[in-house]
Amino acid sequence: MHDNDLYPIGDAARRSGLSVSAVRFYSDAGVIPPTRLTGAGYRLYDVHAIARLELVRTLRELDAGLEDIRQVLDGERTLHDLLTAHLGIVERQERGLRARRAVLRTLVRQEGTAAQAALLHKLVSMTDEERERLVDDFWNEVGAGLDVPPVFVERLRQLRPQLPEDPTAAQLEAWIELADLVSGREFRTAVHDYLQVTYTTEPGKLFAASPVQEFMYETGVPIMEDILSVHRSGEPAESPRAREAVVRLADAAAALGGARSTAGYRDNLASYLVELIRLEGEEPVEDPWFDSTHGRYTSLVAVINGGPPGGEEGPVPWPWIVAALRASVRGD
Repeated sequence: MHDNDLYPIGDAARRSGLSVSAVRFYSDAGVIPPTRLTGAGYRLYDVHAIARLELVRTLRELDAGLEDIRQVLDGERTLHDLLTAHLGIVERQERGLRARRAVLRTLVRQEGTAAQAALLHKLVSMTDEERERLVDDFWNEVGAGLDVPPVFVERLRQLRPQLPEDPTAAQLEAWIELADLVSGREFRTAVHDYLQVTYTTEPGKLFAASPVQEFMYETGVPIMEDILSVHRSGEPAESPRAREAVVRLADAAAALGGARSTAGYRDNLASYLVELIRLEGEEPVEDPWFDSTHGRYTSLVAVINGGPPGGEEGPVPWPWIVAALRASVRGD
């Protein structure tokens, strides 16, 4: 095609990918007028008009409005601005479709009723503030009357669902299930009872104690970070740096029980960790009570937040720590 060539409406339609009636419509609407009219009134289009017709076709296929397209063609609005605005619309529509799909899949799976459909739609349409309020209400009721240190309950409630701005279908479905569960009195009571029994008897009672919680989440954090840093750097377990790091861990652990971190204490701690490693290597013991209560809460939160339960960053190198502890015993 040459710049000066003129084409009848049929050729213009074929070259632009539009129908003749569409080209005629855009001409009558004043969006893409013909380059010239013949003496008999037939429309002719040059290559520039055909290129504009191609752009119109592309934008219309992207659902852009006719007035928006007219503004772009007339130079009143840039193409980038139009595409950016339209991208925002499409993304909002996509999020809405994902939410609908999550609701529909849940309803189909549960053979839900019309009343349940309304409830699920409400759950998936909650604002951030409404979600926070729902989770707060859940933990306020679950934590009431628990015979455990208040700091332990506070740690539990810090694990909360954070639905991202652009959630996946799986995250939406997990949120629907979680929101439905935490709204119900039966689930709240079941989680309360599980936590009450588990953490008021040994070994859970020791785990929930304030000194242990303080060590796990405060004083012990920099110690473990140092151990992980030494391990990641490739230091052998027998190196002075490795021994120093695990001795600090043993000192802090011994202090929790009012003991001293002697060589014997570190040797016993190493033996305890060996048993822990052995247990971790075995087939996990099923706990239906945990899986249906607090375990279900944590697993759904993990899906919603897009990470492992509790936010773990990776496995602790227990065998390396054991070797370093035993090296520290030999060094004494």
